[in-house]
Amino acid sequence: MSLAESTLRSADTSAPLLPALADRWSPRAFDPSIGIDDLTLRSALEAARWSPSAGNTQPWRFIVARRGSEAFNTIVERLAGFNTVWAASAAVLIVAAAEVVDEEGKELRWATYDLGQAVAHLTIQAHHDGLHAHQMGGFDAEALREAFDLGRYVPVSVTALGTLGDADALPEPLRTRESAPRTRRPLDEIAVVHA
Repeated sequence: MSLAESTLRSADTSAPLLPALADRWSPRAFDPSIGIDDLTLRSALEAARWSPSAGNTQPWRFIVARRGSEAFNTIVERLAGFNTVWAASAAVLIVAAAEVVDEEGKELRWATYDLGQAVAHLTIQAHHDGLHAHQMGGFDAEALREAFDLGRYVPVSVTALGTLGDADALPEPLRTRESAPRTRRPLDEIAVVHA
């Protein structure tokens, strides 16, 4: 699937959205021959840095690993399920970890929520800059925590980042999923609006 074809996957929304939101989707097919330049990667990380957080605690840390690095291989080896089949083609893998307790042992109740916002900002900036992102929950969190000596930071997600690749290179059933129609629950099913 080409980049032009990917725009055909724009969300069928019930209200206008920013193009970076409407056109964002999570491919599994990444081009294994294309990397990400330093400025584009830095822009995605800068978007995460400037996302809001409770009390400006910024309770996140990102392990950023480029394809071909030892850290990248460490992350790939700790992925689970179908993620092990396709994620190694991404240009970058990013472990997103939340500081769930502070230095005094006090729970940071909103840390995972704040981390989610930071990853969302990263994803939208990356998409705006022509990249695609796929967030994963299938991985061994404790093994990643140990491998990168994360201490009180807990791995919450891994994001594959890169340039859209050829969906035909994926095995089934991933190939079929890659081109399946995008669906979401209707808005009135997820939002209760009181007038």
